[in-house]
Amino acid sequence: MPYALLFTQQYNRRAAKFLKLHPEVRAIYLKTLLLLEANPHHPSLRLHPLRGKLVGLHSVSINLSYRITLELLIQDQQIIPVNVGDHDAVY
Repeated sequence: MPYALLFTQQYNRRAAKFLKLHPEVRAIYLKTLLLLEANPHHPSLRLHPLRGKLVGLHSVSINLSYRITLELLIQDQQIIPVNVGDHDAVY
């Protein structure tokens, strides 16, 4: 069963800024979102829970340099992206 991506206004602003700074990753970013919606446990996403101050969030990889942090609500089949950017920006 596919998951539903729920985008907040805050995330949309962050994503727009990210894509403006890194237009070369637009296609792979969109592919990542589609794959996340279809199967968040796909191995290429490298989904993993975060610890420390970001406990309760998960991270997926766009590519080797960029990540998306998100809330993964498995019981409701919902995924809420929180932040997008390079490793230092999202962690």
